[in-house]
Amino acid sequence: MEAIVISGMSASGKTTLASTLSRHFGIPVLGGSDILKQMAIERGYKPGGETWWDTAEGMRFLAERQKDPEFDKETDRRMRVAVEAGNVIVTSYTAPWIIRAGFKIWLSASQKTRAERMAKRDGTTVEETIAVIRKRDEENRKLYKNLYNIDFGNDLKPFDLVVETDDEEEEAVTAIAIKELTDRGMMK
Repeated sequence: MEAIVISGMSASGKTTLASTLSRHFGIPVLGGSDILKQMAIERGYKPGGETWWDTAEGMRFLAERQKDPEFDKETDRRMRVAVEAGNVIVTSYTAPWIIRAGFKIWLSASQKTRAERMAKRDGTTVEETIAVIRKRDEENRKLYKNLYNIDFGNDLKPFDLVVETDDEEEEAVTAIAIKELTDRGMMK
């Protein structure tokens, strides 16, 4: 079975959709952050939980990563192997642009909606979280433009399906994806 590749800005619903599709279709999930965390462990860090990236240690690792483009290239190399093998759901910022294989889904959401979701998940205020999201968005845009000349968040040509998630509940987004995958004969 072809891989499913889910992308979108931070807190757009990638992990949530990947998890529900995984349960529905019975296939594993692999995230770009999973690979980065494995690489962090290989370098002596101790990552844990979704919010680790926002801790002092997580920020140190991300700063180290930003100084060395090989981090992201190695992450993407490992991701390519998984996507090309198929039978996996992948969440990734870059895979849709640099890997031909896979059914690609973009989840779109406003900064406000993403900040509300992240604040609820992380127990912070929306105002604090908007600042984090703006910083992440800008850093990701710069990083992927420099590494691969990707217009991250604006160029949606690689995607087979684009879903606006601002006004959709988790179940509705999942239903849209399942219907599209089923209609295209990718899943039963």
